[in-house]
Amino acid sequence: MPFLVSVGLGFMLALSFGPVYGLSYGLSLTTSLALSALAFAGVVAVAYAQLVRSAPPVDAGPLPPGPRFERLLYAALGLGVVLVGLTVPLL
Repeated sequence: MPFLVSVGLGFMLALSFGPVYGLSYGLSLTTSLALSALAFAGVVAVAYAQLVRSAPPVDAGPLPPGPRFERLLYAALGLGVVLVGLTVPLL
């Protein structure tokens, strides 16, 4: 499930902000869409490597709640920073 959420958020960010930034920097719509799709492919590759390939084995037992909450907090802060960073130049 975290893989699907990460990929969905990556799709949303890459294909909603990417073409707008590409057009504002003078790129054509096709080029900016292609670069956005490339960025999305990068997000998918990183999410797969982090969440699927290096996932703990099923028989390892549940992860303790402390590190899980800390990772969730850092991910939420990172997403907030990315959203603010992408929004500020357009104001």
